[in-house]
Amino acid sequence: MIKNIGLLFTLFALLFNSCATAQMGYSTKSKKAIKLFEQGREAPQKNVDLRTGRPDFETGIDYLQKALKKDENFLEAHQMIGEFYRLSGKSKEAVHHYKRALEIRPSANLNGQLYLDIGELQMRNNEFQDAIKYFDYILNSNDRRISDQMIHAAEYLRTSAEFSLEARKNPLNIQPINIGKGINTQYPEYFPTITVDGKTLLFTREIPNNDGSPRGQEDFFVSHLTEGNVWAKAYPMPPNINTEQNEGAPTISADGRTLIFVACADETGRNYGPNREGKGSCDLFVTERIGDRWTNPVNLPGNVNTFTWESQPSLSADGKTLYFIRRVGQQRIQRSDIYVSEKQADGTWGKAVPLPNNINTERMESSVMIHPDGQTLYFASNGHIGLGGTDIYMSRKDPLGNWGDPVNLGYPINTESNENSLLVGPDGEIAFFASDRAGGEGSLDIYYFEMPEELRPVKTTYFEGLVYDAITKKPLKGKFELIDLSSGKEVIASEADPITGEFLVALPTKKEYALNVSFPGYSFFSKNFNMIESDEAVRMDVPLVPITDEQPILLANVFFDLGKSTLRKESYVELNKLESFLKENNSIKIEIGGHTDTRGDNRANQKLSEDRAKAVYDFLVNKGVEAERLSYKGYGEENPMNTDEEIAKLTTEEAKEKAHQENRRTEYRIVK
Repeated sequence: MIKNIGLLFTLFALLFNSCATAQMGYSTKSKKAIKLFEQGREAPQKNVDLRTGRPDFETGIDYLQKALKKDENFLEAHQMIGEFYRLSGKSKEAVHHYKRALEIRPSANLNGQLYLDIGELQMRNNEFQDAIKYFDYILNSNDRRISDQMIHAAEYLRTSAEFSLEARKNPLNIQPINIGKGINTQYPEYFPTITVDGKTLLFTREIPNNDGSPRGQEDFFVSHLTEGNVWAKAYPMPPNINTEQNEGAPTISADGRTLIFVACADETGRNYGPNREGKGSCDLFVTERIGDRWTNPVNLPGNVNTFTWESQPSLSADGKTLYFIRRVGQQRIQRSDIYVSEKQADGTWGKAVPLPNNINTERMESSVMIHPDGQTLYFASNGHIGLGGTDIYMSRKDPLGNWGDPVNLGYPINTESNENSLLVGPDGEIAFFASDRAGGEGSLDIYYFEMPEELRPVKTTYFEGLVYDAITKKPLKGKFELIDLSSGKEVIASEADPITGEFLVALPTKKEYALNVSFPGYSFFSKNFNMIESDEAVRMDVPLVPITDEQPILLANVFFDLGKSTLRKESYVELNKLESFLKENNSIKIEIGGHTDTRGDNRANQKLSEDRAKAVYDFLVNKGVEAERLSYKGYGEENPMNTDEEIAKLTTEEAKEKAHQENRRTEYRIVK
């Protein structure tokens, strides 16, 4: 944000002026004050904390306080101690000394910078009216030394101060809660990511470096939700994932079996960790979980990583779209933007493109998160109007694929502190984020809260189970396709674990879906999920029938209007899948069978079942499947899935109607 630009500008200006005044003469005549000042100025770099790499501002402040006791009007000491307080996060103390500097010498306001610094610090102190006053000093000044960049910064910060006043007058009814000691420690925790079932949380933790160097080390940790809805004590990822280099900002696939993360090179710019090769600075790497083991990470294949800096990825629930942060701009004026890449047919990632300018700004965007609904984006930025520091925003994608203007999530999700890495759970009701607000376990902790209704994404639930051979019960690596029946577009693509056969697939609500599960040598499995009114998770095992077996296979997504044999267009998704299956297995023949329930006239039901079976037959023939490979038969009321006796025992009309619907079905079976 402007804070970072101003911070460096002020610090270098102060150091330069201090050196100049050392030659030209300080504002004080006290030699003892000057000596203490010079000791204080040098202290931060002389006494760097070897564990954290943090300069020792406290010692510097102590010397400068002693210098001010010798001369309370020592201008340079007020300027320097104000900057040290600012760098230490003590904004009230910084403001006091900056204002004293202005009282001593109004011309100390170099090019308006001191006004800008005071105003921004007052925003952090929640003193917004005072902040506006100092921004107005810049905006109403006739001083030609004040640059256009300074005026632009003052305008931006003044608007943010006004927004902050209004946001605090109308706070959201939420109570951020620290997620607990199972996850949060004295060290910073941030960048959480979660599986679609909401039961496994991954995050980044910065811990002391094992070699004693001043820079901290970022590693991944994992926590699981216990039965009491308490997050268990987090444990580190295995050593082929966590190394002595920095790993951070993980994004996990909906099923928890693909992990994309950031790994950074060491000081040489070449070493990314054991058996890892990178392209420059920080790169994205990918690892897969097979059974209970994670593969060795590899540089993300394709055109995402460059010689610059890529970080903070977020993978869509369908596994086809990757959002991430890339550092752009010249070395001295760098910023970071949100980029997006699409997965190609060969499994590599295509050329990344930036999101539009209503999302990306001239400053810093970070910690992007695409919700499993695929249409709601959350991200952090210090370039949009906010409450100070880094704020969290939301943007929604319209039906044409355009991203709407970002919405600030408001107070108290956002505060004068730095908020980042928002994670909204699949159900949209609970959100997690990292904040350095007071009262936490460490400098950055992970918090959670109930998301206000107006800020929620489309609720997403999940479908989980096991894919196996229907005859031998052996687990299979089934391939999943979840298709939106209204549009015919694939929403989710996934695979079951090749060792265990387990799967976890996202199910966004508010739509109706066709699910197909396939594996070479087996008939495909289909299921209909009508999520328009339901939002419940589904647990169901998927038995795949070998193509050598003649048992009937349900076509769960073939639909007819009531009492008619005309195929509804929603059926085309399933029948196209059947056509592809027949072309891939060109030696087999099938019989298409139509079934009705037992209600109504027996003869009419028999004819209706035959006509419906023939409608499927005609569709396949028109698609180019050889007629001699196909036959059809109407079974009428024969072979019900639910007998009349079983239906009569059901206690609700809704359950009885569902049982009748299951009897009205279309099937196919392989005939030898």
